[in-house]
Amino acid sequence: MNIKHIAPVLFALCAVSSAPARAQGKLNVIATTEDLASIAQEVGGDRISIDSIAKGYQDPHFVEPKPSFILKLQRADLLVVVGRELEIGWLPRLIQQSRNAKIQPGAAGYLDASGQVKILEIPQGQVTRAMGDVHPLGNPHYWLDPENGKGIARAIVETLSQLRPGDKAYFDQRLADFSNRLTEAEKRWVAALAPYKGLKVVTYHRSFPNFTDRFGLDVMGYVEPRPGIPPSPSHTLELIQEMKRQSVKIIMVEPYFDLKTPNAIARDTGAKVVVLAPSVGGVKEATTYFALFDYDIATVVAAIQASGAK
Repeated sequence: MNIKHIAPVLFALCAVSSAPARAQGKLNVIATTEDLASIAQEVGGDRISIDSIAKGYQDPHFVEPKPSFILKLQRADLLVVVGRELEIGWLPRLIQQSRNAKIQPGAAGYLDASGQVKILEIPQGQVTRAMGDVHPLGNPHYWLDPENGKGIARAIVETLSQLRPGDKAYFDQRLADFSNRLTEAEKRWVAALAPYKGLKVVTYHRSFPNFTDRFGLDVMGYVEPRPGIPPSPSHTLELIQEMKRQSVKIIMVEPYFDLKTPNAIARDTGAKVVVLAPSVGGVKEATTYFALFDYDIATVVAAIQASGAK
């Protein structure tokens, strides 16, 4: 081959090697929950494709592994997980079976999103099964504080920027925009619940500590006697008595729990049962991370006003 033929070939190779990062195609991102997927979409924009494994109407502790999940993971460039052992019962085997080296724990394409957030309820001392499904690394429902949403977004952007350095400025700009919009929305949400600061509530499971901590509600008891343990008659009676004593009128329940016991407690105490979305997709209205808080805040405020709680 003479120089006339070599030059065009070299030019073509150089053009390919210097092409913008977006010419490589979108990064394929898989999140374990719809919350993480919604935040990833906010900051990843059109430079990523995004999908989730668990749906918002499911209990994320107990997800039935499916072959389709393995296929999703096989194609992933980045896996974003809640961490804090939330997915420990179903995710590790799926990752292993995917045989995708990019997303194995410790690899560049594996992100535990809990590294830059406020974690509550970290147990002190020895954790035993007698305590129920207690998470030794703290409560994993941390995304229900919008301030933690910003931390999740930062962690995702840092990882996306490492995987696609050429798109760092794009991801940084989307992070700034997301954080600013979330700050403004949070002011509105805090203001909506400000008149009820310190109000005592009951929740079914320990899904809402970050939510109640951020918005000034006081959880005085749980329908479950211990995390993951179904309510017993004796515990239910004790809870009813304590709710009457403290005039508690709000019972917050996740959509995947049976309402029989909460409804029975409500009848005996005059309380309102409030089904809240603990995740994006938990109810049909909670289509995005912003819509999740819009729905939950409005639902809680309406229930408080209807119950006459003080």
